[in-house]
Order: sequence, then structure tokens, then C-alpha cells
Amino acid sequence: MRTAIKYFVDCDGVTEPRGFFASGVASNIMGKNNGKLDIGVIYSKRSCTAAGTFTTNDVKAAPVRYCMELMNEPSPVFHGIVANSGNANACTGKQGDLDCSRMASETARHLKVKPHQVLVCSTGRIGVPMPMSRITAGIAHACQDTIEELDGGKAFQEAILTSDTRTKSCSAVIETPSGKITIGGTVKGAGMIQPNMATMLAFLTTDSGVSPTYLKKCLSIAVDKSFNRMTIDGDMSTNDSVLFLANGFSGVDLDKESSETKSAFEKAVCQICTTLARKCVTDGEKVTKFVELQINGASSQEDAEKVGRCVANSLLVKSSWYGSDPNWGRIVDAAGYAQVGMDFDQFDLSYENVPAVEKGKPLPMNKAKWKEIVSQKSFIIKMNLNMGNKSAVIWSNDLSEEYVNYNKSE
Repeated sequence: MRTAIKYFVDCDGVTEPRGFFASGVASNIMGKNNGKLDIGVIYSKRSCTAAGTFTTNDVKAAPVRYCMELMNEPSPVFHGIVANSGNANACTGKQGDLDCSRMASETARHLKVKPHQVLVCSTGRIGVPMPMSRITAGIAHACQDTIEELDGGKAFQEAILTSDTRTKSCSAVIETPSGKITIGGTVKGAGMIQPNMATMLAFLTTDSGVSPTYLKKCLSIAVDKSFNRMTIDGDMSTNDSVLFLANGFSGVDLDKESSETKSAFEKAVCQICTTLARKCVTDGEKVTKFVELQINGASSQEDAEKVGRCVANSLLVKSSWYGSDPNWGRIVDAAGYAQVGMDFDQFDLSYENVPAVEKGKPLPMNKAKWKEIVSQKSFIIKMNLNMGNKSAVIWSNDLSEEYVNYNKSE
């Protein structure tokens, strides 16, 4: 029998890895009594290996520092994750660290595991003390639901949302000679999305057995090809976290499997992360369009990415996308201030496959077709610097009036 990805689910009907249970409850973290789910728990009775990637912001939230410290311990094992929305627990000083540790210890107490076996994630408002009495009550409720093995995957997805408009998840099932393994993932993120990652929390689980070293390698590659390809508003958060747990419940140990099986696993992880990243961009705060930028012909991948990010983060460019205006001049300007040595006389640009500029020569006869493409909800812009053979893909979106109105006050 050959290894193959049996099927990939890109919808809310996620196939969940065996041995993991999740829950989501309302604890009124923001004090609005609106019934919003805001505390979530993921739990595995079997111990898990784990991998994580985190924000590179100099200002890191207490949960980020907490998880990074745990990950650096020798041979760490975990049983679960507790996550909350509504409060980032960032810029909250020593009390924030104590509150984060208490979230872990309270979760561990109810699940009957050790505090250092629980990872913590938070997202929401910065600089506000955590309402711990409400949070601990919510943790107790959420843990009870996971212990009773209720089907709470959807509730967990809802509990981590902030300004998102919908839950975002997907999964993959892989048939191997040793048995079936499943990988599942969910993500939240709608604003402050700028690599490396953003106000984004992503959680992956698998019922395969995976060593920490190999799990970290797979996640690092997948994140670089997915979450680090996107930008919404150019802002980097204090709380970005992507966590991956593997509990071995399937009985398939990847470290003992063939290169073919490992390749299928790596491909599935990349596919899940890519799907989740694209869902983040399409669900950006008050956006109306998804734009894929393809930058080719750069001297280095770093230069290609720099050009892509300058274009994707330009307020003028994003505003023109919102207005369905194929203003290639703004794109060229943004590409130029990336300062990678671009020569406009060698520059090509097209909307989908309709050329707008060829070797620095504008092609205005195609303007009607550009307009039609940029009026769509999703489109691709291709740029070729003709300076080398390196390339990059960046996912972004437009800037709407509603985005400004949404973010002008708290």
C-alpha cells in the first residue's frame, strides 16, 4: 500500500484527530454580557509532543513568553492548550505573567495534569488587566466539557475569534501502510496581520506520533510558506502564535515511517497552513477583496518579498483596489521604494494574464480588461523585475472605509 493524502477538508466539517477534545464557553471577559464564547480548551489524555512559532515583535505578550519558555525546556510534553479572546494579556507587567501562569495551573488542575503541560494563548485588547475571576470560572466550565468528551470543536473555534466574521478550519486524512492519520487546524485573525504572523492564533493537532524535532521542522516550513506570506494592514501583533500538538493516538510513528509517508505528512501540513492563511486574509477586518501578488525575476527571495510587502502594505494601492481602480502607477511606485535596484525599463506587470506594463512600456489599450479584473472579489497581480530567478507570493487585500470606521476607536 502506498501512502496518500486520502482527502482534504476545507470547510467547517473538519475531521478531528483522534484523542483530542475541545470546548468553548462564554465567560464575559469583555464585560459585555453578550454571550460570546471567549474561553477555549484543547485536551489530549495522551501526552503530546509540540512545536510552536511566535511573533518576532520585541513586545511580546505574557502568553507568548510563557509558551516560548516551555518549548525551550528539555523534552517537554503537553496535554493541552487554553486560549482566550477579548484580552491579549500584553503590556500587563508582572501581573500579566502571574495571570498567564494561573490560567495554565487552573486548566491543569481541572484536567488533572501538570501546569507545565498546558500551553496558553490570548488575543484581544492590549494593556488591560485580565478579569481573572471570570476567566477561572470559564476555564472550569471549558475543562468539564472536554473531560466529558463533548463535541466542542466548533465551540473552540468560536471562542478564539475577535473581529473575525467566521470560524476558519480545515483538515487532512492520510492513509499510510501503518494506518490512518489525521491532521486538523483552526485559525483566528482579522486585523494586525503582518509577518511574521500577526494578531493571529493558529492551532494544529495530529493523532500521529511525531518527534519534537521533526514536528518543529514541518511547522517551520509550513508557516514560512503560508502565514508568513500574508499581510492585511502592515501591523505586527504582540500575540502571534502557531501551536502544533501530536499525541500518537493513531499508532503511526512518523519517525519510523518511510520518506514517502513523511513527504505526505509535510505536504498535508503545508496545505492546511496555506488554506488557513488564505482564509485569514479573506476574513480581514472589513475587507472586500483578496489579492495575490506574484513577484518574479528578483535577485533574491528576500528582495521579492520586500517588493511584495511594499505593494501589499501601500495605503494608496489598497485604496485603489477597494475602488476597483487598476492604478498600476501606484503599484510601480511602491515596488520602487522597496529599493532593491529595480529598473522600470525592465519591469513587467499584469492583472491576471492581461499585461499592463511590458519592459517599462504601458499598455493602456488593455485598461478595460484591467478594470474588469480588479472589480472581482479575488484576483492576481503579477510582477516581473527581470533581475534574477527568485520569486515570492504575498496575500493581501483592500482597505475600505469600514476598516477605518471599525478601528478609529475602541
